[in-house]
Amino acid sequence: MREVEALARQAREATQAMAQASPGVKNRALQAMAQGLLDRQQEILEANAADLSAAEGKGQRPAFLDRLRLDAERMRGMARGLHEVAALPDPVGEVTGMVRRPNGLWVGRMRVPLGVIAVIYESRPNVTADVTGVCLKAGNAILLRGGSEAIRSNTAIAAVLTASAEAAGLPKGAVGIVESTDRAAVHALLTLDRHIDLVIPRGGEELVRTVREMSTIPVIAHEKGLCHIYVDAGADLSMAEELVYNAKVERPGVCNAVETLLVHNQVAGVFLPQVAARLEAAGVELRGCPTTRKVLAHLPAATEKDWEAEYLDLILAVRVVDSFEEAVAHIRRYSSGLAEGIVTADYHRGMRFLREVDAGAVFVNASTRFADGGEFGLGAEIGISTQKLHTRGPMGVRELTCEKFIVLGEGQIRDSRGA
Repeated sequence: MREVEALARQAREATQAMAQASPGVKNRALQAMAQGLLDRQQEILEANAADLSAAEGKGQRPAFLDRLRLDAERMRGMARGLHEVAALPDPVGEVTGMVRRPNGLWVGRMRVPLGVIAVIYESRPNVTADVTGVCLKAGNAILLRGGSEAIRSNTAIAAVLTASAEAAGLPKGAVGIVESTDRAAVHALLTLDRHIDLVIPRGGEELVRTVREMSTIPVIAHEKGLCHIYVDAGADLSMAEELVYNAKVERPGVCNAVETLLVHNQVAGVFLPQVAARLEAAGVELRGCPTTRKVLAHLPAATEKDWEAEYLDLILAVRVVDSFEEAVAHIRRYSSGLAEGIVTADYHRGMRFLREVDAGAVFVNASTRFADGGEFGLGAEIGISTQKLHTRGPMGVRELTCEKFIVLGEGQIRDSRGA
């Protein structure tokens, strides 16, 4: 599609100016963007109300509507995130590792922007502001393509961000949004490797799979968030109840919400009735393994699909395990690698959990809901990488840069004998 290629070309043209933009100019742009969101809040909320009305008309579930909804508090959160990103150290131009070689050369590394980043995402319009702020702070240009369900909200937010950034001195094209909801627009975007350096998909499994299969551009995937909490033998059960409740109920439609609860059999008889009563009072549907159903006979049986499910809803699969090792084995088999947690009073088992569980974020005695760039001090995040190249876990400003070697000499030439 010509309009998509035109946006990508304009973004590429903006990268030189973005790479040279001073920290002061970038920070003023972020602060102006934050203020613009608040100044034009009513306009954005009206666009969001139209998106919500359309989604409700299609019978979307409450968790989906929660992801889509904006209100005054979430608008303030978006603005606050931009201010937090502005306050972060600027990684661009940072020089590290300078060493003097035997031939007198100084060799080191300098941190530089990645270039043009395309973010393809679903449902959550606050992502529009979050990812734009992080990309611009790191000296990149950004192309946004949100889902059709939030098209009015995303377009309204992007218009504010674009105008504010340009007024503050950032180049035209540094922020672009693909307004077409036609899937052909995504397909076109994914083949523009001459102009785009990186694609980051944020959404469901189908979106991520489609992007990976079709992209001719490197992809950093934000896979599903199949998170577990394991309640260990001897754990503080009051603490465990609070952590499980928070991780499931506070915002069930987000990727760092817990989807499977593992409970050691030594505490299951006491803990399961206690936690189930509170969760069910909050509207959570529990599904249990055979041992769980011996304690909570009214629960429907969990199937293999439940252990593999990212519900993004008020549903929780529950399994009783006989040992720490069985819990870790379950997590290794089913984890998506986003966030995993243990509740334990045993220091050594907590440290074992940190070493043996392979995920972007691993928690001891804390809710998985903290798996978030803002909570980790990164400001807003562009996503949570569940792969290992080139970054993993919540991705902030620094993760949107790379390094180049720099070499300082005094006229040295290479001896051909060393070639």
